[in-house]
Amino acid sequence: MKLLMSCVLFLMILPQKIDLKSVRETYRQSAENTEKTEQLDKILIAVTKNDKPALVAYKGAVIALKAKSAEKIKDKKEGFIEGVSWVEHAIEKHPNNLEARLIRLTIQENAPKILGYKKNIPEDKTKLLSGLKSISDSHLKNYIEDYILQSKVFTDEEKAQVAN
Repeated sequence: MKLLMSCVLFLMILPQKIDLKSVRETYRQSAENTEKTEQLDKILIAVTKNDKPALVAYKGAVIALKAKSAEKIKDKKEGFIEGVSWVEHAIEKHPNNLEARLIRLTIQENAPKILGYKKNIPEDKTKLLSGLKSISDSHLKNYIEDYILQSKVFTDEEKAQVAN
């Protein structure tokens, strides 16, 4: 019986491979859909700050998104700060990771001005625009391009650069 319980416990805590494509799609939908936010939170529950930088950044983004639903302003602010700390950690450890930069940009573009979290927009825009051509993962490249084309922080000229 102990052996059986040990095996079941081992299988439950085995790290599951997380599909980044599905994480990206769920994240795209989660800003406007709390059910998708909860779904993404469950997918990323086992992610730690030692995981891939994109996963760490997505986990931070989900924490920040969940904070929007908190009842108390203090909890909203604390949740947002915690989420942002995950994103910043990912970028600090991997400053050239374009997906983490994209995630930070999405948060900064949509964060209320009162939170004062908008200072890295120019830096992240530059990194994304200059690094776009070097991305070999076509799904990631299309994901970033789609974001740029609908974003309000990119100029028409920058969008035209991406569209060509």
